[in-house]
Amino acid sequence: MLILLSPAKNMNFDAPERELPVTVPALLDETRTLSATTRGLSTSKIKSLMKISADLARLNRERFQAFDADQPGTKQAALAFAGEVYRGLEAGTLDDDDLAYAQDHLRILSGMYGALRPLDGIHPYRLEMGRKLHTRRGESLYDFWGDKIAQHLNELQAGDSDPVVLNLASNEYFKAVDQKALKARVITASFKEEKDGQARMLMVFAKKARGMMARWAIENRISDPADLVKFDAGGYTYDEVGSSESDLLFTRPQPAAAGAKAKAEA
Repeated sequence: MLILLSPAKNMNFDAPERELPVTVPALLDETRTLSATTRGLSTSKIKSLMKISADLARLNRERFQAFDADQPGTKQAALAFAGEVYRGLEAGTLDDDDLAYAQDHLRILSGMYGALRPLDGIHPYRLEMGRKLHTRRGESLYDFWGDKIAQHLNELQAGDSDPVVLNLASNEYFKAVDQKALKARVITASFKEEKDGQARMLMVFAKKARGMMARWAIENRISDPADLVKFDAGGYTYDEVGSSESDLLFTRPQPAAAGAKAKAEA
């Protein structure tokens, strides 16, 4: 079973607390092609494309200018991404055996790199998958990546009699996996908070839960999709009524501070 996660906008390129191997992304030839386009973007174009401030646009132009796919990445992907998903995953605290397992069973979808293993070295960048970007292949990153990510996932599971993808990525990123080309069956997990008899998705908690489920699946070597319903990290439990064969729902009582935190980060 392959686990899919989204990347994060926020990145941390401080030196990791422990020395770990750095591997090379599988779709680096595509990244090299894409970086030729992003290198040519002006500050104003980046500001408009990403809907960010002028300061952030200048920073990202500097990053695109410095980006060199032929040079080894400066930090492992699962340690460089710093959003809520990665607070849930806590890749830096996985032991060596778990990280080795994650290398084979976890992929991080990426606008710049396509699909990354946890220890693949990356350079600083910001390029959300859902943004419009003109390349020779079309008007968006979905056009650029086409069926390449799906075909890569197919190759990874070529020897499996019943290939399965556990989708813990956002809609924006999972859309980059061509469903017509993908041979695996897909199971998507979602997470909601319960209060006053109502269950609702609070994105800040749902993102962290995705990372927690990825970690749980890695640590417990989950290979049978039927075992996914046993997920219980963070106080979540399987909601059979709200689930189906391909869509699993997990709920928990809403933390006391959840409402205020979610409102503050909205």
